[in-house]
Parts: sequence; structure tokens; C-alpha cells
Amino acid sequence: MQYDEFRTRNQFDLEELIAFSYGTLVDDPPAGFDGRLPAPPFLMIDRICLIESKGNKGSIVAEQDIRLDAWYFQCHMPGDPVQPGCLGVDAIWQLLGFYCIWNGAMGTGRALGAEEVFFSGQVRPYNKTVRHEIDVRRFVHLKESGATIVIGNAKSFVDGQLITEIKNARTGVFHNIAYPDYPRRSVNSVGGTMSVE
Repeated sequence: MQYDEFRTRNQFDLEELIAFSYGTLVDDPPAGFDGRLPAPPFLMIDRICLIESKGNKGSIVAEQDIRLDAWYFQCHMPGDPVQPGCLGVDAIWQLLGFYCIWNGAMGTGRALGAEEVFFSGQVRPYNKTVRHEIDVRRFVHLKESGATIVIGNAKSFVDGQLITEIKNARTGVFHNIAYPDYPRRSVNSVGGTMSVE
């Protein structure tokens, strides 16, 4: 699809999300369009049902289909299979990063944290669907550094039951941090502190 269409779409299916992960969704990406989602099996969403922006606020609704043979059920934990709660939190960071790129940010996304995470339930192998609902509270482009920051509150439901609440989840998009020449050593092959000015 063309970049202009990408920016105006309000839904994305699994094929499109995987294409975004591999950098093949947008046929005419502008310079600096380096955003990616994790590829399966670490991609924690199967579809974006709604994504919208209203000024510096917005919303995202997405779903994940639960698979009996999901990789995490095979190892977490033997005799007590459950989806790790941290993967649900990562789904929120993935969605916020996607929101930034969809909303015009240029660069590469990174999770920046969350103020509070509350778990009140779990995802088991015979559940059907996890639904994530995110209220984007703030989206800001920092002119001096070119970085973009998004902050949102999220709720996650499994088969309609609330299991996770996240307050002030934060994701950022930054210039010149991608490491496309992995596994070769290069300027971004070693991590460390990132600064946002």
C-alpha cells in the first residue's frame, strides 16, 4: 500500500501487520520510515480493529487469537501453562509503537516503561481471544531531537473478562538507533542509555 493510505487506514489485519514487521507493507516509505513490529512468534497481536487519532490523543483496539500450541505455553510453565503477563504488557508497547509510526513518526520504536501494571487474571491455552483497548493520553513530537513519545492507559480482556490494567505505558520512536546489519558489528551493535532531549 502507499504511505498516504497507511496513514489514513483505521484497521489492519494479520497479513498487513506481518508485512509491517518485515518492512514490506508500505511501497513508498519516506526517508526515516524505520518502524517495525516484532515478527511472529513474538508479535502479540493478530489484528488492529480500530486505530484513531484526535490531535495529541487517540485510541487503539486490537486482538490476539489464543492458540493451543503457542510457544509460551510450551515453556511457561511445564505442568501449568499460562501466557506470561509481561507478553501482554509488551503487546501494549507494540501497539503504541505502531501508533507512533502510523501517526507520522519517523525512526525506530522502543518501549520506555509504564507507571503501574495490575494483573487480575490470566490467559490459558483454551481461551479464545485477548482484546487490548488503549486510551492514548498524549502523543508528542520533540522537535529538537526528532523523537516521538506516546503515553497511554490500557485494559486487556480475555474472552470479555478484564485481566490487566496498565497506567501510563510509554513508547518512543528515535532516529538513528536501528541495527539493520545484524549480526555484524557496527555503530548500533552495542546498547546502552538512550537520551531524549
